[in-house]
Amino acid sequence: MKRMKRTSRRKLGVMMIVQKFGGVAMKDKQSRKLCIEHIKNGLKEHQNVIVVVSAIGRGSDPYSTDSLLQLTDAFSSSKAASDLAASCGELIAAAVISAELEQEGVPNRVLHGIQAGIWTAGNFGDGTIVDIDPAMITDSLSQTGCVVIPGFQGINENGQVMTIGRGGSDLTAIALGAALRVSHVEFFKDVPGVMTGDPRTNENTTKLSDMAINELLPLLETDRPIIQKRAALYAMQKAIPLYIRGIATLEEGTWIYPAVTDRKSNKNSIH
Repeated sequence: MKRMKRTSRRKLGVMMIVQKFGGVAMKDKQSRKLCIEHIKNGLKEHQNVIVVVSAIGRGSDPYSTDSLLQLTDAFSSSKAASDLAASCGELIAAAVISAELEQEGVPNRVLHGIQAGIWTAGNFGDGTIVDIDPAMITDSLSQTGCVVIPGFQGINENGQVMTIGRGGSDLTAIALGAALRVSHVEFFKDVPGVMTGDPRTNENTTKLSDMAINELLPLLETDRPIIQKRAALYAMQKAIPLYIRGIATLEEGTWIYPAVTDRKSNKNSIH
């Protein structure tokens, strides 16, 4: 499939961020109202916001990726069909948050598939982002200021939907941030930031105000990392600042800087 490369209209100096909302943040209307407030605040402060969403919920929730893949055992025989089904969770999430943003008076546009300009290669279920053409995104931002993009997926050279691995929406957000040269990428979580330990088992844990990304990487070697390690490595490669925040609060989160010298302070340490 031939790619139609266009020249981006984005002018230097335009303020722009990416905000990533995961399945927990998207799980119900009450949680999504919190997402919408963060998007509104992002628009006030940064003028343009690219919203990247994961599928609604987790595990056995009705619209989660796992639930969609359990619709038929035939998906084990067709990886292309399996990826198409898996991608629907993020498409549904994008449609839902777009409609609720409109309801709250926030004009926006959903871009998906070839519209999002995310090109992939490799194997279905574990594709690699090989190129991003942000032209349609920047054109849409000039009209609405808010663009919603389903994460976890791209289009291969044959025009087929290809997913990019579990947690791939994090990689989508950071790859878009790099392509659009945003000031930073924000991740909204059910914790207020990166903690010095697990608050469920250690009552003395505290939140880190900032850290270098190489300090974050060892903390991502868990079953449920705060962001996907593959995404963090890409952010380090592209020198993209990250900001990890709590979905249910406006308090300061944790800034993740590309290098130690970029840190605002070193008063906190990881235990």
